[in-house]
Amino acid sequence: MSFSEHLDIIYEDNHCLGLNKPAGWPTTHFQGTEETVDRLAKSYLKEKYRKAGNVFLGVVHRLDKPVSGALLFARTSKAAARLSEQFRLGVVEKVYWAVVEVPNGQRNAEAIARLWLQQDTGVLDDWLIKDDSRQCITVVSRYTPGALLARVVYQVKARHGGLVWLELRPHTGRKHQLRVQLAHRGCPVYGDTKYGSLYRFGHAIALHARSLTFLHPVSQAPITLTADLPRYWYGRFAYLLKGRF
Repeated sequence: MSFSEHLDIIYEDNHCLGLNKPAGWPTTHFQGTEETVDRLAKSYLKEKYRKAGNVFLGVVHRLDKPVSGALLFARTSKAAARLSEQFRLGVVEKVYWAVVEVPNGQRNAEAIARLWLQQDTGVLDDWLIKDDSRQCITVVSRYTPGALLARVVYQVKARHGGLVWLELRPHTGRKHQLRVQLAHRGCPVYGDTKYGSLYRFGHAIALHARSLTFLHPVSQAPITLTADLPRYWYGRFAYLLKGRF
């Protein structure tokens, strides 16, 4: 079986490799032994181009393990440096789709959820910090030492049966940013039990990196990677997504 059968490639040239990451796979490895997307991508390139020895693949950004969607790698060290700088400067445009739960029966959370979801568009600003004791990210006061600003622009795409489909455009790139900011407002991402979801969504959460726009590291032309939704979204959220494609 070819490695290409395991990957959904959405862009490829001599400098970049873009793919639609499946949920449940880590982007890259540290000390773990489980299979990762970067390992699979390296094997794909080695097989396709019949390369001897090690294959270079630069990890320029990451998606959380349960998140699906557009993921970009660099195929050369020069491309990796230039793309990493774009992410560091915040010039890469990222668009996410999320399905969140509107709380039912929890008065405080429900009031908060109604307040920010009354408008179909808006901006969410929070200050985040890592909570090592709970192994998660939390919202804190802006005056908390070490706190970092997280900002995202949201747009409501559809509502149905206690669920809301959001388009999210983060202006910062904090760890777990979208998951934490939505949960803090009483509307956790569907399936994200780590941050308060009441439901499970297999090995995934309902957060998908829909598109990624960057400047090509050599030509400087704008490139947009667009990742299709996983098929299982259409089963679980059929009425919410109906007529939207």
